[in-house]
Amino acid sequence: MDVIEAWWVDRVKDFFASKPFHLKSDAGSSVSSAVWDLLDQAKKRQKDNPGTMYQGAVLQHLVGAKMQLLMGDKQEIEHHGFSVADAPTGRNGDFMVGNTIIHVTTAPGELLMDKCLDNIHSGYRPFIITVSESMPAARSLAGIKGILKNVEIADAEQFISTNIHEWSGFDSARHKGTIEKLIMIYNQLIDTYETDPGLKVSLK
Repeated sequence: MDVIEAWWVDRVKDFFASKPFHLKSDAGSSVSSAVWDLLDQAKKRQKDNPGTMYQGAVLQHLVGAKMQLLMGDKQEIEHHGFSVADAPTGRNGDFMVGNTIIHVTTAPGELLMDKCLDNIHSGYRPFIITVSESMPAARSLAGIKGILKNVEIADAEQFISTNIHEWSGFDSARHKGTIEKLIMIYNQLIDTYETDPGLKVSLK
């Protein structure tokens, strides 16, 4: 009975893991809180399914969608699957825009700081985007490595929400349309670069 019960528990987890995440576009809530809630959903699903880095994948493609929307036709943004981004491929970072190399991570560590140091030595400007709770760790590690003054560090919630405000002309009535464009691009990236449809996002 224990084996049967465990099997059914796993099937229930699989069922919910295949469902899309939800971005709550509530007129009464801030945009940054909506982004935080989306990343928190991914974090909770990750806890229920150890070994699958949902939060990191959602964060990477949210940033990728934001960069795609920001640059438009001015510059083509190179995207990768999340597992490819985490592999030791020798790439300088997750995204490159101009002379800036963007690193997207939920858990900044010493290896990332070493990569940022390599970026600096190669004439690039490293830019770390992480979740808000990892900001203190990122700043501390950059300080230990001696590159705090040479690297930009931003929390993902503000990084994404600031542009949504700007694109909406700071008119909250236009937030929904801007968010819809962002999520449309995000879902296209999931279709193109990932095999798990559960990473998609629906709007509430």
